[in-house]
Amino acid sequence: MQRTHALIGYGEAGSTFATAGRWLDGVAVWDHIPERREAAASSGLHTSAAPAEVLASAPLVLSLVTADQSLHAAETYAPLLAPGALWCDMNSVAPETKRAAASAIEAAGGRYIDVAVLAPVEPARLGVPLLISGDAAEEALRMLRGIGFENLRVVGAEVGRASAIKMIRSVMVKGVEALTDEMMAAAERAGVTEEVLASLDASEKPRPWAERAAYNLERMATHGLRRAAEMEEAAKTLTALGVAPLMTNGTVLRQRAAACKGQEQEP
Repeated sequence: MQRTHALIGYGEAGSTFATAGRWLDGVAVWDHIPERREAAASSGLHTSAAPAEVLASAPLVLSLVTADQSLHAAETYAPLLAPGALWCDMNSVAPETKRAAASAIEAAGGRYIDVAVLAPVEPARLGVPLLISGDAAEEALRMLRGIGFENLRVVGAEVGRASAIKMIRSVMVKGVEALTDEMMAAAERAGVTEEVLASLDASEKPRPWAERAAYNLERMATHGLRRAAEMEEAAKTLTALGVAPLMTNGTVLRQRAAACKGQEQEP
């Protein structure tokens, strides 16, 4: 039968989307792990022991594998796609990886769509924010909306643009998480957790990110050497507490580099 779309990968994202969208007869699922295919079948979804059967009649394919398998999936399944099928690569990988995958898909007659997923799939489910780029981005937006996705935005025709936004944004999002882990480990060992958190609450001044970024960069350019020296002492503090200052050492390097760059730009 003609299906609206196919899923490559039935892990957390694939199963969450399928359940939220109540995708039954319209979707076919392929996962190289037999237990996941069995889970899809037990949920009422069509699957097969042969990926060719899953992909042959699907005009839209969602690639939802792990990041390290994103390019491999595109190269492996590209020859099995229906002519002109849209391959929506929803994996969190670098723009260069997505461009390499696009070459494989397009060489086989498919059309490649770069999709960036900007939040955890739970609890957002089909409301998760998606950025879309590629030559057929507008068509992909319509088709993704047709199967239930609610929060979509086209950001350009260039493959890699959506993923660049995602990856660069992750530098901050995942970096703050790592900094939090480093800070909390030290605060707990020093027995000052409540005081540290209260101090952060007192000094926090919410502001738009464009304003915050400009302020942070100016402070680093002007005071980076002094701040680098301070962070070297912070690194010593963490080391003495038995906490590896991985993020803090990186801060030292960034602060010092920004200060040197600022000095080079002075008249």
